Amino acid sequence: MTVAVALGCVTATPHTAASAASATRTASTASEPSPAAALSLGAAANFAVLAGTTVTGTGATVVTGEVGVSPGSTTAGFPPGVVAGAVYLDDPVAEQAQDDLTAAYDSAVGRPGTASLRPQLGGTTVTPGVYNSVSGSFQISGDLTLDAQGDPNALFVFRAPALATAPASVVRLANGAQACNVIWQVGGSATLGAGSRFTGSVLALTSITAARGATVNGRLLARAGNVNLDAATVTRSACATLPQRRTVTKLGAFCDPKSPGNLALVATVTSEGSVPPVGPVEFFANGVRQDQFPTDATGHAKLIVSRIPPRTHEFVAAFSGTNRLEPSTSPVLKVVVGPEGICPAPPASPATAGSGAPGDKAGSNAKHNRSTITWPPARRAFKGKNRERGRHHHARPGHHRRSR
Repeated sequence: MTVAVALGCVTATPHTAASAASATRTASTASEPSPAAALSLGAAANFAVLAGTTVTGTGATVVTGEVGVSPGSTTAGFPPGVVAGAVYLDDPVAEQAQDDLTAAYDSAVGRPGTASLRPQLGGTTVTPGVYNSVSGSFQISGDLTLDAQGDPNALFVFRAPALATAPASVVRLANGAQACNVIWQVGGSATLGAGSRFTGSVLALTSITAARGATVNGRLLARAGNVNLDAATVTRSACATLPQRRTVTKLGAFCDPKSPGNLALVATVTSEGSVPPVGPVEFFANGVRQDQFPTDATGHAKLIVSRIPPRTHEFVAAFSGTNRLEPSTSPVLKVVVGPEGICPAPPASPATAGSGAPGDKAGSNAKHNRSTITWPPARRAFKGKNRERGRHHHARPGHHRRSR
């Protein structure tokens, strides 16, 4: 199937409420569980980003997982931002998620504390527990390591009035720790620094900001305020993901010689286990969903796009997952299209397109418009040190005989 790259703005439309969302919303009660007890997010666990007023994306923001807003009803910046998941705006699904977020927030607040930590967490290693800040906000400069000590169910809960991570800071997982078991309960707002790599679910009373290029393995859940994403990547974490269930999606762009003038987007999905990665792949161009195709037996899915105007285009492929494989999203693939277009048709013969002599417009365009990439990628004709075309690579009879 061939589609034209969408360039116009679109308005997010609320999805129909799932049948599982009850008209009468229920929330679990927080009854001071033990520090080590699992903390349930309820319906909020399905969301990568949840806000009370609005979700705003800037630039090449990519969210893998559901996005919701309640009681607000707006999102902005999508596109060009990409959401590989459903969007719920002030409907029963988003409302239920907010109710369950409130219950989880209260549960985190009500747990007995394990210890108090200094506000600066960077440069430290923390074992499982429920931690308060001895004074003020938690801060992370450099690396923070969360050591589960071999227990994949180990729970980490950090409680503070605010959270701020420095640019390029990192929250690392060690010895079986899982991002789904890391909770940041924030009594005010949280700010993640530019280029930082953050792990865990932020449960903020007001707002959350992810500065330019920040990466989040977890969730950004704001009760009353907004969530601002500046070219950030947010991937919803999932617990107890077996290695054989994990998938990786990559995206390539190729000129297809069978379809001159069109660009072939080829998604490649791989998994660590024996289950073939056969399932649906969604393609996005400049933040707009184009189409969905299943992968073949080798994990490839292909979409042809045409009529690509000059500019820098951003493409993303998202594997939706199956009941046996986890979803995954490719990094943003940028393709620059100049005024001459991309993947032009091969030059016509001189009999129909001019002589091709210097100064001839048709000949000049044909010379400079030839594509430099093809699908499938061409293999090298020769291997080893001798790669010059036209050179002999075989023995010639008598070539090494001595003259008599």
